[in-house]
Amino acid sequence: MKKSLIALAVLSAVAGAAQAQSSVTVYGLVDMGLQRQEIGATKAHGNTPATASSTTTALDSGNQSGSRLGFKGSEDLGGGLKANFKLEMGVFADTGASQGNTFGRQAYVGLSGDFGAVNFGRQYTPMFIAVDSFDPFGTGLTSGAAGESTSSFGAAAFFEPNVVGPRKNNSVTYSTNDLGGFTANLMYGLGEEKAGDNKSSRYMSMSAAYTAGPLFVTGVYSESEKGTNVPYTTKTSLFAATYDFSVVKLAGAYSYLKNDGTPSDALKRDVYSIGATVPVSAAGSFIFNYITSKNKNRTLLTNPKPVGPAPQTLADADANQTAIGYTHSLSKRTNVYTSFSYNRNNTDVSMGDAGGKARPDGATIKMFNVGIRHMF
Repeated sequence: MKKSLIALAVLSAVAGAAQAQSSVTVYGLVDMGLQRQEIGATKAHGNTPATASSTTTALDSGNQSGSRLGFKGSEDLGGGLKANFKLEMGVFADTGASQGNTFGRQAYVGLSGDFGAVNFGRQYTPMFIAVDSFDPFGTGLTSGAAGESTSSFGAAAFFEPNVVGPRKNNSVTYSTNDLGGFTANLMYGLGEEKAGDNKSSRYMSMSAAYTAGPLFVTGVYSESEKGTNVPYTTKTSLFAATYDFSVVKLAGAYSYLKNDGTPSDALKRDVYSIGATVPVSAAGSFIFNYITSKNKNRTLLTNPKPVGPAPQTLADADANQTAIGYTHSLSKRTNVYTSFSYNRNNTDVSMGDAGGKARPDGATIKMFNVGIRHMF
């Protein structure tokens, strides 16, 4: 017994010393809540049959932020240079199952110093980082892209559909330090899809942001080359700004997306967003958002194949979303939340989180959730 205690003490001392030298941190987040989705009935039009309405109520993981477990750390190499890493896995807190790849949320290693930071691996795109910085809902709740089933509207309306999403594999990023309120991010994602073809599914993106007191502005440009699964090149631009008046923080954004698909699958999309955050106490805030998406040519938001037996030009393919929410902090690491969103889709488009169910063209989608989030 005494020898066992001595061994445990030695192991604890060694582990503690290693942790102190490498500054390894175990962290995580658990987000659980009730969520209800209502998908409205649709009428038959063109080659699309009528559909019945449906309602789903479930206990969901990651309504406001994706539940996760991660490991991160840094090593001081001297002269202001550090080696850094992060490995982060997604977790379905309602079942305990892992999400996809072991470290599917983030997995990278890199160096940082006076020059900024360079990282290599699976990382968030500059577009995702920008949207999360200005949208009142961030990338979660009923107007975001978090949770078990990625939304195709809300914050995700700014992302490249069927192309990249919030993260990119095989990527190299460079981020500047804060330069008098100015920051910039660059990303280059190697396609690595076809042997001997370095261009297939290649991704490039750059962003810049400036903060001056209550003012914040940001801009992003991204380009994703065509590949096996997506036979067209997509280009996306985003401009956004927020201003904090103390009693209310206003946000506005505009995004333009275009791909070079054939006439049957080409897409041009203009997205406009306005939002507000209204603090009502030191711990609580109401959040509002309105987003409209104007889609021209084919609509490829849920399926890149033409609708019906033959290619069609879809003229009535606009959609909008109105959302309201409330968050209340119980401590620095724990908060409760609730939100509601209403998505209106025109005849030839289906946008909005449907809780993993099919979203028929022209359906209205209502979503409500209430839950708790804890960070450690």
